[in-house]
Amino acid sequence: MNHLELISALSNAFGPSGFEDDVVALLRDHAPQGARVEEDSLRNLYIERKENTCNKPVIQLDAHSDEVGFMVQAIRPNGTLKFIPLGGWVNSNIPAHKVKVRARDNSLISGVIAAKPPHFMTAEEKAKTPALEDMSIDIGASSPEEARDGFGIRVAAPVAPDVTFEYDEKHDLMIGKALDNRLGCAAVLAVLQALEGEKSGVDVVGAIASQEEMGTRGAAVTANRVRPNAAIVFEGCPADDTVVEPWLSQTAIHRGPMLRHIDARMITNPRFQRWALDLAEELGVPVQEAVRTGGATNGAPIHLSNQGVPCIVIGFPVRYIHSHYGIASLADFEQGVKLAVEIIRRMSGDVLTRF
Repeated sequence: MNHLELISALSNAFGPSGFEDDVVALLRDHAPQGARVEEDSLRNLYIERKENTCNKPVIQLDAHSDEVGFMVQAIRPNGTLKFIPLGGWVNSNIPAHKVKVRARDNSLISGVIAAKPPHFMTAEEKAKTPALEDMSIDIGASSPEEARDGFGIRVAAPVAPDVTFEYDEKHDLMIGKALDNRLGCAAVLAVLQALEGEKSGVDVVGAIASQEEMGTRGAAVTANRVRPNAAIVFEGCPADDTVVEPWLSQTAIHRGPMLRHIDARMITNPRFQRWALDLAEELGVPVQEAVRTGGATNGAPIHLSNQGVPCIVIGFPVRYIHSHYGIASLADFEQGVKLAVEIIRRMSGDVLTRF
């Protein structure tokens, strides 16, 4: 399976926060042959290189497997589903989209996120975005009994956008759901595969965390299990090229991966960051530098773990994350993977002492 096929399969996989099982199973199936693969009770996935010696500094490759989604809170008398968000949604992005609801028998039931039709709205209601509590997921049931017994839907059923990945080769555009952060998951596997059979000055562990969209919960566990000496965090980052002035854009698609210096919860280790940026320049890898006032990644819990861990973020620009559809570039992904592979090839205990 090549990189594009892997990204497609991961994007299409069902995996809202807390329900990442399908994504983890897919990643496990495509781990490098001979790698040591384990899970924990949070569905965090650990992939250790077979070439690891257990007596070298450890580099953690991080990504998160979950996507923003929803959870069924209750079934209304008319058979529609009241729901809550899993992750950071904006209400205006939610209605009028298809979703899949996980049923009791593990099948996926199609539904539509509905709000009151305009024919029944007052002028005041038409002028504002519906509140979340006024939206419903309609699976076609007409009563709670039909929703429960006929469709197999129960309280706490997870819900994800119903989107099929596609790629426009002519324009190098990937369009799909969950590119935040299935691109990162694919990157972890791509880096491990590129390093297969190579000796290294460091041991490398891929740690794909659950529940990032609910407050970077999974990575708080992975960091304490892996106990890395440094970490590379892969993330599908919000592209800004359609929402800010060109002079301020720092995360545009088709301009390479983004390395952020700061966000709401982490000041990137400036020495590791500078080393990585200098290496990118040496290699001719196009990168973008970003200074962000909001947002966060799994770098937040990782860099504060185990008495402090130098972290960098290699972000893949994705337009319109935290909605049903994202748009990204395969070339940006490939350049980010290339940079991470070369970082590991040149990493050693001596280099780490500089950070």
